[in-house]
Amino acid sequence: MKIIANATALVLLATASAAAQDVDLRFSTWLPPKHGVHEGLEKWAASIREQSGNTIDVTLYPAEQLGRANDHYDMARDGIADLSFLNVGYQAGRFPIAEAIHLPFTVASGIGGSTAFDSWYREHAQTEMADVKFCLGFVHEPGTIHAKTEIRTPDQMRGLNIRSAHATMANYVTALGGSNVRVSAPESRSALESGVADAVTFPWESAIIFGLDNVVNYSMDAPLYVSGFVWVMNQGTYDAMTDEQKSVMDAHCSTEWATEIASTWSAHEKAGHEALEAKAGHTVYALTPEEIGAWREAAASLHDSWLAAAGPNGADALQGLEAALEAEGAKVE
Repeated sequence: MKIIANATALVLLATASAAAQDVDLRFSTWLPPKHGVHEGLEKWAASIREQSGNTIDVTLYPAEQLGRANDHYDMARDGIADLSFLNVGYQAGRFPIAEAIHLPFTVASGIGGSTAFDSWYREHAQTEMADVKFCLGFVHEPGTIHAKTEIRTPDQMRGLNIRSAHATMANYVTALGGSNVRVSAPESRSALESGVADAVTFPWESAIIFGLDNVVNYSMDAPLYVSGFVWVMNQGTYDAMTDEQKSVMDAHCSTEWATEIASTWSAHEKAGHEALEAKAGHTVYALTPEEIGAWREAAASLHDSWLAAAGPNGADALQGLEAALEAEGAKVE
């Protein structure tokens, strides 16, 4: 009887130990649940669940439920969330190397741009994001200016109030004589409706999801900019996992998955582009080569500013990014 009792105790102990290894990861984003990124995130989470033998689950907390968009890096670092989604430009100058991806007329494709960005930035993240586990990084399809009036040339920005996607676009706006309105994506519609902003820099379907298409009537059809996004993980959460679970997370914190997430979002953004083109009362307009040349020329000073902020390794980092984009056919020519 004593042997049976001991055997039973060992079984119960093993069962309890296995249960203790189950992990429920709190993933925080500031995007609404219907955003295209979440479709890719759900695929990612389902694959983690399957590959971990159902020992890792991912619970999504969208729409700033756990904290403001600007705070998402610190939320992962401090354990408010186990994983978080952040725009690397929401806190200007904090991740200067990553912000190279924000230079205007740099990225031509969301999918190839994401493959390039993730593979290039992984090394730099070890320094810039050393107090979290970097998971993956990606960009959206090139975004543009959505406005209440048609804006074709840089000089038309003078005197306008523009909601900028990130600090680099904010610097671009002010260099052109406009005033920068610093609000996050979820706050953009109210800025337009109240008259605080005359225009926004935004991706395409995202403009619809956040209701901006009901406030603006014109969209410039040009690869003006992208935003860089990363998923980061609380280091303590990762360290507490079993070796098997860490292997699963490592396999899902990869360039391949960054490309997959971008592919899903890209399809949504292209559909958004088509929807805005077809929307009654909304004008999507192309620029002439001369007009595009003027915008690109006006952005030249931003490269110098970025190099100064990036430090002594900035030139090499930028060259590496451009090479990665070229290799993926995602560099604006």
